This record gives sequence, structure tokens and C-alpha cells, in this order.
Amino acid sequence: MRDDLETVTQRLLDTARAAGADTADALAIAGTSVNVDMRGGALELAERSESTDIGLRVFVGQRQATVSASDLSDRTMQEMAERAVAMAREAPEDPYAGLADPEQLSAARDTSALELADPAPEPDPAEMEAEARAAEAAALAHSGITQVERASSGYGKRRVWIAGTNGFSAGYARTDRGISCIAITGEGTGMERDYDSDVRVFAEDLRSPEEIGALAAERTLARAGARRAKTGACPVLFDERIARSLISHLLSAANGAAVARGASWLREALGEDVLPAGISLTEAPHRPRTAASRLFDAEGLPTAQREIVRDGVLQSYTLDLANARKLGMQSTASASRGVSSPPSPGITNVALTQGDKSRDALMAEMGTGLLVTGLIGSTINPNTGDYSRGASGLWIENGAPAYPVNEITIAGNLRDMLRSIVPANDAREWTSWVVPSLLVEGMTLAGD
Repeated sequence: MRDDLETVTQRLLDTARAAGADTADALAIAGTSVNVDMRGGALELAERSESTDIGLRVFVGQRQATVSASDLSDRTMQEMAERAVAMAREAPEDPYAGLADPEQLSAARDTSALELADPAPEPDPAEMEAEARAAEAAALAHSGITQVERASSGYGKRRVWIAGTNGFSAGYARTDRGISCIAITGEGTGMERDYDSDVRVFAEDLRSPEEIGALAAERTLARAGARRAKTGACPVLFDERIARSLISHLLSAANGAAVARGASWLREALGEDVLPAGISLTEAPHRPRTAASRLFDAEGLPTAQREIVRDGVLQSYTLDLANARKLGMQSTASASRGVSSPPSPGITNVALTQGDKSRDALMAEMGTGLLVTGLIGSTINPNTGDYSRGASGLWIENGAPAYPVNEITIAGNLRDMLRSIVPANDAREWTSWVVPSLLVEGMTLAGD
């Protein structure tokens, strides 16, 4: 990796300086992707792609511009640098833009301890086809499953290198290996679908395709004969698969870019209760074998574990350098970026405090209410936190599933919802977002 992408980023920096840039940073990404899909017992898709993309951000004083390309020729790099410098000279001044100071940069740059990439060779397409075929067969073995929309096996590898004229230069590789299955029951307007999937950094950690196909079928059959529920107010239990969406709304509101724009219902909320007492939300960027782990951010700053929420109280926003400067704060080493855009704040691995009860135990305590297993669409007011989403799942009576429901809308206010959550103990520890099923005490349901 050092022999190619490191050299590419250094060529970009040298060219930018020669074109008139005061400072610059560069990003190079080389990726490989392999996907195999099965449908109806036949191979529907088998594709492999490779690409290398480069991005260059230049500064002329306090003016910046970003350009990208997928051609590594000297001519293209020269054109990129000249265009970026010309664009920067015409851009408005940004007093908050700029690279990290050298003393801010991460000294740790060897990511091997994080185990971000599986050293095993790229999987054989025949092996991947067999996995997808096994997942589909396992789903179709369940009576009532009329078809499998898609059973898939996938593999990806990315090599990344980041460099800047401030002296930072480091990179890493990532791999991912996944299997998924979407099963269907019923016909016409009575058709229902559900899925199961697993994605890991190391192939040896994957659940079996047979397990994935079988669980997709079981979830789909549980939705058979869905109908609309009655309009009213009730407790809502968000299944573990989708509970992370609630936490994502919290994290979006605590994103420094939104706060700096004034477009967040958590602006000026530091030190305030945003979750119930006893519940914390922690970011842990150094978890081994986890897809979002990283040793340094996209601006070269060292990452570290931090408490976003401690004992229910909001402790910090998620900040890159520019937004930290706007707010008069310190970066949380949370910069993320692609080749065609400047850095912006992003989250790595997060974990929410788990409860001491299972999802079924919370369901029993709920008595009557809604278990949400699927969400579609959304209307979220970023300034007030007003929340409305289409939902489907199971109607609960006497603490047990009574019948499946769909075509309903659930609504509330995120500030109130999040301060009332009761977490279960069923979060998957190997995922980037370790969030269990969440019970929200009261929401408005619109159905019949």
C-alpha cells in the first residue's frame, strides 16, 4: 500500500504546491468489490469492480477548494491542481478552514492492532455463489415462503491513504464480507417481506448462510396477514434491528455541523439531560475487528474513546476542525471525508448502555402496544425534534404478539422520546453501533 497510494498522495501535494497552493491535503482510495446474487435458484448477478479515486483539497490563504478524479496520470494531477488553485482563488474566505497544526497530528499510525482487514485472500466467486444459494434454499424450505427476492454474498476491500503538507501521511486497509437474504410470503397486495443479513470484517466471523436464510423466512412469516392498527396513543418497542435509528437522530442533532448552522434541536444543550439517568452513549473508535474503527481521523488527528452522553447528560458534540473552530471548541477527532468533499464530522463505533431485561421481558411489561420491526420514510424537524415515520411490526396484547400490522404512522418528539427510553439487553456486540431494543413509553399511532 505504501508503494502506490502514498506515492500518489505525495505527487498530488507536490503538484498542488507547484500550482500555487499555500497548503493542501490529499486522499487516495483503491477499492475492490465482488457481489453475487441468486434468485429462483439461478445466478442473477455476478460482478466484480475495481477503482482508484483521488481527491485534492488546496488552500490559498483562507480560501479552499476540493477536486477529485479517477485517473492517476501526471497530466490529470496537473489539471486537478491548477483547477483547484483557480477555484480557491475565487472562493469566499473561510476563517475556520485550514489543516491541523503539526503538533495536533496523531503519532500512532500503525493500524494493525485494530484488525481492520482480513488477511485471507479474496473469496472465490464459486464459494460466494454457494453461500447465496444456501441462504435462498434455507428460506424456501419454510412453508409459506413464496419466493426469495434476493440472496446475496458480497466482499469488499478498500485501501486508503491520507497525506497533508502539514507532515501527516498514513493509511490503512479495510475489508468486509457479507451474506443477506430477503424472503417474501403472500401474493399481490397481501405480499410481505423481511430479511436477515450479516456483515463482518473477517469472513471467519460470519454466521452461516443457512442461519441467515432461515431467520429471514421466520421474520417474513411473522408478518403474514398484516393489517392496520387502531389510531391512538401507546408504548412502542423498537426492535434491535431498527433501534439504532433513534440513536442516529440523537447523534445527528449532536453533530457539530448541524449545531454550527443552528439547525439542531440540541443546540445549546451541552450539560442537559437527553437520555434517562443511568444511560450513557460512548464512542469507541479502537474496537478491533469492527467496521468503523480508526486510529486517526480524516484530518490526521488521533482518535480516542469519548462519552457523548454520560448518565443521561450530553457531554460533547461531534466535531471536526472547522466546526470546532466555529463553535470555539476542540475537535473530537471526528473528521470524515470522501475524495470530492472537504472533511465533516462523523461517528465511528458507538455503544448505548444496555438494560438487564430481554426484549420479550420488556414486551411483557408493556402489556399492550406496538413492536416496530420496520420503518419507512421519515419526517424529522431538525430544529424541534418532531418525529413521524411509517412503521410496521407486531401488535402486542397481554405482553405477547397478537397480530402483524403495517401501513401505520408513529409520531412524537425526539427530545421526549429519548428521555423516556428503556433499553433491553439484546444488542449485537460485534456491530459498529451496539444499540439494544428500545422501549418508548408513549407515542401517537395513526392507523385505522
